[in-house]
Amino acid sequence: MSNSMGIASVFVLSSLLLSPLAMAEESNAFVTRNAEFAAVHQEAREAVAAQQADTAKDANQTASKVSVDANADS
Repeated sequence: MSNSMGIASVFVLSSLLLSPLAMAEESNAFVTRNAEFAAVHQEAREAVAAQQADTAKDANQTASKVSVDANADS
């Protein structure tokens, strides 16, 4: 009996403690902050993708230059 009362008490206390977090998801400040985070993350993803594309392009240019130099030496 005391075990079930303890479990019920934990459930009630956790519900009371976590309810402000559930309300925060509906607030305008929370939505605005998440939109800002999403924009920053999207910019970072685009920057990383551009950097990877530049790295791949540089590697291809270096590889083609090496093959041209090797053909010129022949």
